[in-house]
Amino acid sequence: MTAPGKQDGSATAEAARDLWRLQEQAGQARADLVRLQQQVVEAENRLDSRRAAELVEANEQLLCSALAAQVDADTCKETLQEMSRSQGHDVLTELPNRLLLLDRFAQAIAHANRHGTRLAVLFLDIDHFKQINDTFGHAAGDEVLKLAARRLTAAVRDVDTVSRHGGDEFLILLTEVDQVADAIDVAHKLTSALGVPDRVGGHVLRLTASIGISVYPEHGEDADALIDCADTAMYDAKRRGLGNCVFGAGGPERTETPAPTALRRPLTRYELALAEHDRWHVQLREANEQLVLAALTAQDLQAAAERLQRQQKEFLAMMAHELRNPLTSIRLASTMLAQSEGGDPARMQAIIEREVTHMARVVSDLLDVSRANTGKLRLERRTVDLAGVVDAAIDACRPAMDMRLQHLGVQLPSRAATVDGDPVRLVQVLGNLLDNASKYTPEGGRIGLALALLGDTVAISVSDSGIGISAEALPDVFEPFVQDGHAIGFNGVGLGIGLTVVRELVEAHGGSVVATSAGHGQGSRFVVTLPLLR
Repeated sequence: MTAPGKQDGSATAEAARDLWRLQEQAGQARADLVRLQQQVVEAENRLDSRRAAELVEANEQLLCSALAAQVDADTCKETLQEMSRSQGHDVLTELPNRLLLLDRFAQAIAHANRHGTRLAVLFLDIDHFKQINDTFGHAAGDEVLKLAARRLTAAVRDVDTVSRHGGDEFLILLTEVDQVADAIDVAHKLTSALGVPDRVGGHVLRLTASIGISVYPEHGEDADALIDCADTAMYDAKRRGLGNCVFGAGGPERTETPAPTALRRPLTRYELALAEHDRWHVQLREANEQLVLAALTAQDLQAAAERLQRQQKEFLAMMAHELRNPLTSIRLASTMLAQSEGGDPARMQAIIEREVTHMARVVSDLLDVSRANTGKLRLERRTVDLAGVVDAAIDACRPAMDMRLQHLGVQLPSRAATVDGDPVRLVQVLGNLLDNASKYTPEGGRIGLALALLGDTVAISVSDSGIGISAEALPDVFEPFVQDGHAIGFNGVGLGIGLTVVRELVEAHGGSVVATSAGHGQGSRFVVTLPLLR
C-alpha cells in the first residue's frame, strides 16, 4: 500500500503534466485559430479584390456602352436634323426651298388676315446668267448663285424670306408691308446689293436682275396666285429692258423704274476697261482744258491778268513735267525697237503713238493759254432727256469704276426730266463729276448719282465715300488749277480744271453747282441744279 505522501506527489506531478499538455494543446489551438483567422482574412481579401475587379470591369463596360449609346443618339439626332434641313432648304444656296416657302406663306397670310396687314412677293431673275455660265463654266455659275443668295439675304429683314425658286430665279417674301412703296424700295435695295462689282478671273462681274412684284391681297388670295402674278410682272419687266422692276400684272397699278443701259452689261474685261478708261480720260481732259480756256472772259482783266500770270507759271511747270514723262517712254520704246531682241514691235509702236498723242494735246493746251481771253463758249441747245445724259456719262466712266471695283448706285425719277441744253456738254458735266468721284475714292468705295425733280428744277447729285475736301479748299474748289493738298497725288496728277469746267457749263445752262464735304476722309457731294423745260 502506497503511502499518502507519495500519492499526493504523484497526483500533483500528473496534474502538472496534464496542465502542461492542456496548455500546450491550448497554445496549439490558439495557433491554429490564428492561422485559420489569417486564412479567413486572406480569403475575404481575395474575395473582395475579385469582386472589386469584377465590379470595376462591369462599370467600365457599362460606361463604354453608355458613351456608345450617347454617340449613337447624337449621330441619329444630327442625321434627323440634317434630313429635316435638307427637306426644307436648297442644296446649293442653303436658302429655303419651295416647301418651306409655302409653309411660311401660309403663316404670313394668316398673320396678315389677323392683323389687317399686307405682304409682298418679289420674283427676281438674274439677267445674263447664261452668258456668265458660258464664260466661266457651271462651277463658277454656282458660285455666282451662292454670292447672289448671300447678298439678297443680307439686304432684307430677318423676318423676310429669300428662297431659290429654280435656276437663276429667286422669290422674296416680305411680311408686314405697310404700303406698296415699301416693296418697291426693297426691290431697289436688292438691285443695289446685286450690283456691287466683283472680280472673277480677268473680268469684273456686275449682276443685274429683273424684278416683278405682287401684293397680298390685291393680286391674289394664296401663294400660287401671288407667285404667278409676280412671275408675270417679272417677264414684263424683262421685256421692257434688263434691270427693270415692274409692280403688278397689268392695269394702272404698273410702276416701272428702268436702270441705265450702261449698268446692264454683266461683264467687263479688266484690260479693256483699263484701255477704255485711258481713252476716255484723255478725251475728257482735252475737252476740259479747251473749255476752261474758252470759258475765261474779259471781266476784271487787270486782276485776272495778275492771277493768270502766276497760274501760268505753275501751269508751265506742270506742263514741263507732263512732257518729260512721255518723252521717257518714247525714248525707251525707240531703244527697244532698235534692238533685235526688243520685244513686240507693235506694242512699242502703240506706246510711241499714245505718248505722241498725249504730247500733242499738252502742246496744244499750252498754245491755247495765250488765247484764253478771246475764247467763247457756245452751246448747241435742244430738248434733252437727262436719263440719256446719265446713261452716256455712266457708260464713259464705268471702265474706271470697274477697274477700281467701285460700286455705283443710281436713282432716277419715275417720270422724264427734260431740259433745254447741249447734250454733249451736259454729258461732259456729269462725266467730270463722276470721274472726279472715282479718282478720289479708294478701291471698293461707293459712288452715288441721283436725279430729283424739285418743282420747276431738277437736282443732279453726285456723292462718294472718298477722301473728302478740306474746309480750307472747299470755297475755291471750282477755281482753275486749284487742288486740295491731301488730294494731290492720290490717284494720279491732274491739272485741276475739271470742276471749273463743270461750273462754267452749268452756269451757261442757267443752273448752279455747289460742293459739300464733312472734311478729310468723309467723302464729298456735288449738286447741280438745272431749270426744267417748260
